[in-house]
Amino acid sequence: MAMPTMTISAIGTIMLQARMSRPRPISAKPLSVMLNDVFADVYARQGFAARELVTRWAEIAGPEVAAHAEPLKMQWPRPVEGQPQEPATLVLRVEGPMALEIQHSSDVILERVNRFFGWSAVGRLALRQAPLSRRERPRRPRGPDPDAVAKVATTLSAVEDADLRDALARLGAAIKRN
Repeated sequence: MAMPTMTISAIGTIMLQARMSRPRPISAKPLSVMLNDVFADVYARQGFAARELVTRWAEIAGPEVAAHAEPLKMQWPRPVEGQPQEPATLVLRVEGPMALEIQHSSDVILERVNRFFGWSAVGRLALRQAPLSRRERPRRPRGPDPDAVAKVATTLSAVEDADLRDALARLGAAIKRN
């Protein structure tokens, strides 16, 4: 029985079809890239040209100031034709008792903010006394109770690997707790 012969172009066509039918890898985009425009619009409505002033506030103002104050918005004066742009007013939300202390250190805060921007972007501070919107870090959940782990471990005698048995006992105790 004779083997059918294929031309080079037919082989190339088959290989191209096989390559095209293969699924391509999924290129996942980071969430920060997808939401960049959304956040940029929100910050722009508050007068912030860049969100770094808000996100890096503790680095810019220092931990002492950042513990009691946070940037709320930047108010830019209307430009007058033929005049240089006036610097903005940075509005800070400040905890009540610390407002006076922040006001006394306003020159230092202005210097740090303008150093961050690289030009004299902010000319004055305005303080609004209000509670800060704390960004607490999520707490790590407690581990399961050792007595509950031991109780679950007694039911896992069929598992020979000790590390696996301990891990399963901790998992079982955590599931029963919740």
